[in-house]
Amino acid sequence: MYKKSRARYFFLLPGVIWILTFTLFPLIYSLYLSFTNANMRNLNRGFNVIGLQNYADIFTDLRVGETVLTSVFLTLGSLTVTLLLGTFTAWLFNHNLPGLRIFRSIMTMPLFAAPIALGFMGLVLFNENSGSINTILRTFGGTGVRWLGEPWAARFAVLILDSWQWTPFVFVIILAAMQSIPEELYEAARLDSSSSWALFRRITFPLIAPALGTVALLRLVETFKILDIPLSMLGGGPGSATQTYSYYVYITGLKSFDMGYASALAYILVIIAIVISSIYFWRIRARFE
Repeated sequence: MYKKSRARYFFLLPGVIWILTFTLFPLIYSLYLSFTNANMRNLNRGFNVIGLQNYADIFTDLRVGETVLTSVFLTLGSLTVTLLLGTFTAWLFNHNLPGLRIFRSIMTMPLFAAPIALGFMGLVLFNENSGSINTILRTFGGTGVRWLGEPWAARFAVLILDSWQWTPFVFVIILAAMQSIPEELYEAARLDSSSSWALFRRITFPLIAPALGTVALLRLVETFKILDIPLSMLGGGPGSATQTYSYYVYITGLKSFDMGYASALAYILVIIAIVISSIYFWRIRARFE
């Protein structure tokens, strides 16, 4: 019996080793690097501890402010679009429609696309001369947009692609939340009102609010880290218009090889994510206690 009780730890060992090697160690080591002047270009000379200098430099770095504004725009824009479209499509598919299962499968397909590949697909879709988007606009009498050449047009192109990929994620979660609502609640509510909007506002929305909040938190943290689409589609351009905060961390650490400053930048992002998550879970806990 004693040998059997110890055997379970051997099955847990691979998972523990994986977490320690690929999660905990990089997290701690990068925290240490953020207090140093580590640079891959002169590793043979070693590096020194410089305290909070890297963190102080962040607040005087003009590039940080620019990339934060770009990240905030993409985050809030994508969050708004995905939540609205995902909730609306979930509400629509929550009804008995013909071919519902087929359409549900089609709706989730963008989730399986690699973001890097999605960026290259964006080069084709948003091409100024032969792209599908401009072709459709010209068909309806509009003029082509310089999606890849104008700063704000490029940001909107990234926003559209990111929203297209992640709307199905919101759709799947919210649809599951809607389908868990007992039908008896709707039957009782229809005695007072037959308006679909009234039923959604008084029954559906309050009951899916916790799921909606969780999805919003996940999308908020995930979208602020967006890197793949601006990298593969525009290379951060035109100019630096689509360089997000994560993109700046990438070019600082893996192109300029300034690992100390890049680690400090990355830890600021970690702190922001922890603060946002803590506030959300504190409010959820206060609501249900």
